[in-house]
Amino acid sequence: MSESNGKSTGLDVITCIVQRGKAAPIIKAMTKAGAGGATIFFARGTGIRERLGLLGIAIQPEKEVIVTVTGKDTTDQVFDAMVSAGRLNHPGMGFIYTQDVGRVVGLIPSEQEITEEEAKQD
Repeated sequence: MSESNGKSTGLDVITCIVQRGKAAPIIKAMTKAGAGGATIFFARGTGIRERLGLLGIAIQPEKEVIVTVTGKDTTDQVFDAMVSAGRLNHPGMGFIYTQDVGRVVGLIPSEQEITEEEAKQD
């Protein structure tokens, strides 16, 4: 992939934040749904756990953050798989969102994209 120069890249970023130790099934599901890979890192959250504590839900401040780049044609499929695997539609289980990728440099294309590019050159 190369820089877009004002054109759509056709990519989205999915960011998912979950309690530490809960990322593995989400990563497995997103990969199965078509995501090419992910960046995972640890973080520490504050704020909401005090309010959710009133509901009797214990929220740990240590988090895992999962970031993946997907083609717009697979974003919904990958997003839904991550929500399901992480039970993110339940209170206190995590947070997930998407963002449009405006410009990108250095992203290694998937095998499918390489094959399609080679076919165009022939």
